[in-house]
Amino acid sequence: MNAKIGRYSGYIKPLFCLVDLVILNVTISFFDTNINQSLLFSIYVSILWIILSIKNKFYDIKRFSKVIQILASIISQFLIFGLILYAFIGFFKQPIVSRLEIGKYFLAVIVIVTFSKFVLLYLLSRYRKVFGGNIRRVVVIGNNKKTDQLIEIFRSRPEFGYKFHRKFDVKTDEFDLENCFNYIFENEIDEVYCSVAELSNKQLREFVSFTDNNLKILKFIPDNKDIFTKKLVFNYYGYVPVLSFREIPLDDSINKFAKRAFDILLSLIVLIGILSWLTPLIALLIQLESRGPVFFKQRRNGLDYREFYCYKYRSMKPSNSANQATRGDSRVTRVGKFIRRTSIDELPQFINVLKGDMSVVGPRPHMVKHNEEFASKVDKFMVRHFVKPGITGLAQVSGFRGEIETNKDIINRVKYDIFYVENWSLLLDIKIVVLTVINAIKGEEKAY
Repeated sequence: MNAKIGRYSGYIKPLFCLVDLVILNVTISFFDTNINQSLLFSIYVSILWIILSIKNKFYDIKRFSKVIQILASIISQFLIFGLILYAFIGFFKQPIVSRLEIGKYFLAVIVIVTFSKFVLLYLLSRYRKVFGGNIRRVVVIGNNKKTDQLIEIFRSRPEFGYKFHRKFDVKTDEFDLENCFNYIFENEIDEVYCSVAELSNKQLREFVSFTDNNLKILKFIPDNKDIFTKKLVFNYYGYVPVLSFREIPLDDSINKFAKRAFDILLSLIVLIGILSWLTPLIALLIQLESRGPVFFKQRRNGLDYREFYCYKYRSMKPSNSANQATRGDSRVTRVGKFIRRTSIDELPQFINVLKGDMSVVGPRPHMVKHNEEFASKVDKFMVRHFVKPGITGLAQVSGFRGEIETNKDIINRVKYDIFYVENWSLLLDIKIVVLTVINAIKGEEKAY
């Protein structure tokens, strides 16, 4: 058996946590908060910060984590910590505490913790790249496009801390499992990456047995020719291992609360700051061109496939046809062309958001009859309904909005929607909102 020497650095997460605790406890001294029980406050914020960090997996940052994922983790952490901070005043009966100074302290902590986190991560990446520390030695089993892409990442991104040693081609006559195991053992390899497509069940079992018995980490490169993601999640029910097909971030109550708070805040800003004066103006323009209702509502399917009425400004002449507008559709009015191209017609859906039928960001809801059609034709189409539909979405800012003209359009839309469902973060929502505003200002080719 090979000892587990140097594979992980067990001090990185505790160091990051210790730095944050020092920041929390030292920064408070720079603000005139009138807290008369400083020791109690220190114990309170320290313990709850640690508990919250464990719950949020705040320090579970991978070598390959993206900046957007780290920022999303920071936002999630501080949304709850802010509530914890102000709860101290009421819970411990601190009426003389300055809420303004506590607010300043909170903002200062956000800035300092965020800055220190990125500085420490940068220093760690430089340590890996320049000094070759905190390294994991890896081998790849298999020879195909995906294994080559993975090897290129190992070689081109030294800051990740992976040192690639060798690729084993299992398709050649020279490949021998025993020789492979000896190489892994003799070179003190830490992680083994296997291409599932190229190994038999027997070979896979032997790799699992070898890595378990020699304290090696075994990871699989899936044969995923399908366009849809597959995020398998492993859990234990008692002592029984259970594999879930996917993990949905918005099933977590904290994430759900953060997203709902974001939706309510943004919808109130839009409804009060924009629609309060824009609606009378749009109503006048619509009425001048064609008599009929200002708003248009249509049945759509939302969360868990439940039906709701989706609101829009009317952009077409009143008719009995319920079909979606197509390119050059004669029913679209001149005012309608403008509000559709700029996405202004979608703004009343912030009412849906405030009601809770929709979210600001999510998979776009289709007409009920289209849902029934696509569900029978497009694999995994219904996964979109694990979350609330959105006014805008990842698919829309990625070029797949408007009319479904080809099968490729709906397949790609579903691909992006499933990625969003499985990889949601508050920062991703903010990014999509910003891109939506930019696209609305520029105008889009498929907005008709």
